[in-house]
Amino acid sequence: SMDGQATEICCAPVTAEVLSEDQAVELAALLKVLADPARLRLLSLVAAAEGGEACACDLVDPVGRSQPTDAGLLSREKRGRWAWYRLVPERLASLQAALAP
Repeated sequence: SMDGQATEICCAPVTAEVLSEDQAVELAALLKVLADPARLRLLSLVAAAEGGEACACDLVDPVGRSQPTDAGLLSREKRGRWAWYRLVPERLASLQAALAP
């Protein structure tokens, strides 16, 4: 997770101005997460989990991965043996804004 950048995203809507190289790289990393079926499923499992968070222990069986790679779309909190994941709503909202017409 890119915790330091979790609430910041690159850019204004892609239709409003030309992206810088750094903005394009960051936006592409986010879109890569959403384009990977396993990662997208992990995001949806976390989003749909009771209380809006999921333990890594509950993510292995359905998806076959224990650690989501998420480009800052998920926050991670270590509790005892396990990591707990939660969506970062600001990051999703920023991504949505970047893709708005």
